[in-house]
Amino acid sequence: MTTAVGQSVSRKDGIGKATGATKYADDLHFPGMLFGRTIRSTIPCGRVKSIRMDFDTSGFTIVDYRDIPHRNVVALIDEDQPYLVETEVRHMAEAIVLLAHEDREKLLGANVVIEYEEAEPVFDPERSPHSFKDITIEKGDVEDALASAEIVVEGTYRTGHQEHVYIETNGVIAVPEHGGIALYGSLQCPFYAYKALRSVLGNDHPLRVIQTETGGGFGGKEEYPSMIAGHAALLAVKSGRPVKIIYDRVEDMVATTKRHPSIVRHRTGLTREGRLVAMDVDVILDGGAYSTLSAVVLSRGCIHAAGPYRCDNVKIFGRAMFTNTPPNGAFRGFGAPQTEFAMEVHMERIAEQLGMDSLTLREMNALRPGDMTATSQVLKQDASALECLQEAVRRTDYRRKREELKGTNRGIGLALFYHGAGFTGAGEQRLASKARLDLTATGARIMVASTEIGQGTRTMHAQIVSDALGVPYETIEVAQPDTSVVADSGPTVASRTCMVVGKILERCALEMKERLEGMTPAQYHAKHGAFSIVKEHIQPEWMRWDDDNYQGDAYATYAWGCDVAEVEIDRDTYEVRPVKVTAVQEFGRPIHPALAMGQIEGGTVQGLGYALLEHVVMKNGAMANPTLTNYTIPTTLDTPELDIVMLENHYDGGPFGAKGLGELPMDGPAPAVVNAIRHLGLDLRDIPAIPETLIACASL
Repeated sequence: MTTAVGQSVSRKDGIGKATGATKYADDLHFPGMLFGRTIRSTIPCGRVKSIRMDFDTSGFTIVDYRDIPHRNVVALIDEDQPYLVETEVRHMAEAIVLLAHEDREKLLGANVVIEYEEAEPVFDPERSPHSFKDITIEKGDVEDALASAEIVVEGTYRTGHQEHVYIETNGVIAVPEHGGIALYGSLQCPFYAYKALRSVLGNDHPLRVIQTETGGGFGGKEEYPSMIAGHAALLAVKSGRPVKIIYDRVEDMVATTKRHPSIVRHRTGLTREGRLVAMDVDVILDGGAYSTLSAVVLSRGCIHAAGPYRCDNVKIFGRAMFTNTPPNGAFRGFGAPQTEFAMEVHMERIAEQLGMDSLTLREMNALRPGDMTATSQVLKQDASALECLQEAVRRTDYRRKREELKGTNRGIGLALFYHGAGFTGAGEQRLASKARLDLTATGARIMVASTEIGQGTRTMHAQIVSDALGVPYETIEVAQPDTSVVADSGPTVASRTCMVVGKILERCALEMKERLEGMTPAQYHAKHGAFSIVKEHIQPEWMRWDDDNYQGDAYATYAWGCDVAEVEIDRDTYEVRPVKVTAVQEFGRPIHPALAMGQIEGGTVQGLGYALLEHVVMKNGAMANPTLTNYTIPTTLDTPELDIVMLENHYDGGPFGAKGLGELPMDGPAPAVVNAIRHLGLDLRDIPAIPETLIACASL
């Protein structure tokens, strides 16, 4: 039998999407369905004094906080965010009242007048009086090492918001059924939404969550769908009818989460030869008005803040701060792009102050197998920082180009980076993810909550099961996630879907193969009938993690990468155009090479947008440019030549040697681009590198 793993087989969802047969949330209709609308705050901070319905309310379903049957809180990590404002407004566009009507025009025409008592907002995270989460990572004696260091280099680096801009906006439909609710929606984590709905509706009625086909997520459909799902469910419960809420692009950009802005300060001690002897790193993230996933984002950011470098003395202090702005949340890489940006730009500045080549600096200090990370984790043989760096330099002829381009309008820069795969520390163990594999009359059916959001989950999981079970790829089915029937395999986040869930499925398939005793699935099914195999994630026995002190094995493994960016600047307008990006990435083994390459290409271009174009303009605590005419993302015309290299360094704990990949490509493009701009003579330390920023930088 031809193996599926390592081959670019046809996508399980390819034909439906190519022909238009696939149905997304807004394609679905249920009898008697109403349309829902959210009435939002128009101030960033204050109290609601009065609410008046200035329209004919006949035929409308109206919901405020008093209609909530159980708890007015979105169940996540810290339960601080209400579904609907009771009195206190903490950010612009916060939900206050919900409306539903069968006529969309009447719904949009309804005028709700809200009177406020305004208060003084906080927009600057550095001046905020409240931290959602503080984290300290310490190794060695930083102050003593800094005092004895031969050279100390300091620097501050800033990154802005970034909007997800998934193709499909947030959308759900809540349908009353069997005395409870079925929630259909565009989402990444069905069991997150299930938990949140249980919190708001209570435990007395049946509930299930079904993921509809989803047009992209990037983390933006991790936690936020719990909010819109609750709103639709509340309207459905009160009206007794199905309710659909689909955000338009403006509402989606104004009201939903974004990447956390960051301020990262470095104080680094070195020998004159360039050895890192001390790192003191201060990380501030702007969490917005509620905590959402800020603690998790801060955790990932702090763990990666020292970059892929060895240093005996490290202190990283991070905090996620409250501001009166819409909450920020998960976004591809969640924290690592912010802190690795700072580290890689800082490394370039260190090299300049030492008067040495930045490649030599990186080669000297790059983590190797046997080295310890900032959390004192000892790296195993699948650490590939040097291999990625050396291949990127060789492939691009970096040293020669660096010399040739001096004094021209073109620059070249690179960034070395890594990304932990899976949840941090004991996170995967606590999650206790499960996978189920059902025998069918023709093959097997995968029953997991892991979602297809465009990245190829269905296809990749089917390849793993096909090869482990020893049956043709075409005989493997993948169930649409429905919390009433699939196993809770955990959220589709954190580069865990292939490595963690794929490994559980591999184990399920191997056990099923044993049970078949040499028979084909069809033969066994005809003789004995169907059966199911359920397995749970097994944490590697060597992993040790201290969650209080952030010490130990933060991740079972890491993926590694090195990006080289070549850019061109217009000296009159200060517009920077990427000309070519070479991305060398090691993530164990590609299960599906074409899909893996697509992940790297997509993440690289998303990172270029983060670096050069995507400027969220905030005015009075709200996004002031919430359309795709004035929030600019890269198009195909903005995409440079991409050269993708996939190195292999197998990880035994992943299926067929695979690690996680999804987030790694996001970490490198921004610092590589900024380092290329530095090669042009501009001391840039903030992104996005829009012309106004570069002009100000040039005038210093």
